[in-house]
Amino acid sequence: MIWNEKAECMSRDDLEEIQLKRLQDVVHRAYQNVPHYHQKFEDIGVFPEDIQTLEDIGKLPFTTKDDLRQVYPFGMFAVPKKDIIEIHTSSGTTGKPVVSGYTLEDIELWSEIMARGLTMMGIDEEDIIQNTHGYGLFTGGFGVHYGAQKMGSTVIPISTGQTRRQIEIMNDFGTTVMIFTPSYGLYLSEVAEEEGFDPTNSQLKAIGFGAEMWTDEMRKEIEKRFGAPAFNIYGLTEIMGPGVAVECQQQNGLHICEDHFYPEIIDSKTSKIMEAGQTGELVLTNLSRQGMPVIRFITKDITRLNYDVCGCGRTLVKMDRITGRSDDMLKVRGVAVFPSQIEKALLKIDGVEPHYQIIVTRPNRLDEMEVQVETSPILFSDEVKEMVAIKNKIGSYIENEIGLRVNVTLVEPKSLPRSEGKAVRVIDKRNLY
Repeated sequence: MIWNEKAECMSRDDLEEIQLKRLQDVVHRAYQNVPHYHQKFEDIGVFPEDIQTLEDIGKLPFTTKDDLRQVYPFGMFAVPKKDIIEIHTSSGTTGKPVVSGYTLEDIELWSEIMARGLTMMGIDEEDIIQNTHGYGLFTGGFGVHYGAQKMGSTVIPISTGQTRRQIEIMNDFGTTVMIFTPSYGLYLSEVAEEEGFDPTNSQLKAIGFGAEMWTDEMRKEIEKRFGAPAFNIYGLTEIMGPGVAVECQQQNGLHICEDHFYPEIIDSKTSKIMEAGQTGELVLTNLSRQGMPVIRFITKDITRLNYDVCGCGRTLVKMDRITGRSDDMLKVRGVAVFPSQIEKALLKIDGVEPHYQIIVTRPNRLDEMEVQVETSPILFSDEVKEMVAIKNKIGSYIENEIGLRVNVTLVEPKSLPRSEGKAVRVIDKRNLY
């Protein structure tokens, strides 16, 4: 167990003193050692000595994913390449991938941060952690792996895929903790049921999931299917990887490791810093990373911060689960729609499975949105009138949630594509018209 009480329970004054010292240090190192930051600071006339208080962070320029792509592959490194011992990247599905480099000190820091997060979930050195996150350039697998090893847990590095083998391993090895994305967790639960998995006889005590947005309804569904509490893990390649924030056993927000990551919430339209408690776009700054410090990175994740002391005793700020992304938002007939709103509506309805796909088209210069939803095997064999009734009910629930009438299509059980990583929920065909 990695329980750093001094760091996780310190007073706000003491924490802010540490944050300021580390912010000043990281700004100085970025200015001196990263040409991209040196130029950005020069362009707006801001220099390391201008950072005298935490509020002065607002003087610094933002960093975007485009900035990181511009200096691909190694332009953000603040140390000689010989000091970088590990490299990860984002998927690169929307352009050049973002490269993330780590020194030995960074890997040790990442291990400590992730171990703290696993401890928040109630995990210790006695646990057997089955890690289905992908190993390789994706940070998910290695981040959890390093944290689990740091705290002395047993790790099963099974990675993604081999779904039936996953269930066999879980049963044979006595897995106590499962790590997966929510969508893969649902798929695993289907296969587990086919294999005769009984959650009441399972040794599972906790589930860690992340890398996707989810709803409270999705969490409840996963917990019911596996018979164990599910905790949210947040991270991103650009900043470090998983472990930036993790949910404690209160399950009402994720504690950000503020001694290593400085969070801000900004207005997506104006980029102005918002007050505590307001919902906006999360911005993060590395305070301790040596190999690749990233300053004021715009995550595009929509959340809010809560500085109240948690029931677990930690004083670290909590962020709400991510409710959407500013770049995942769909504009349909002028209305902002997040896929998570569709999911929330669907999970309120009996007889449908939590597998769906949103297809947006523009056939006659007017946006049309179709939501394909899997039915349960029982419902699919029912009479037509039952199918029509549930279809109308789904349409009504979605309209109440998003304010738009959509076309609902019921499809056969298990006919929509399954994902072993991040699910593809939206297919936007409007650019084809």
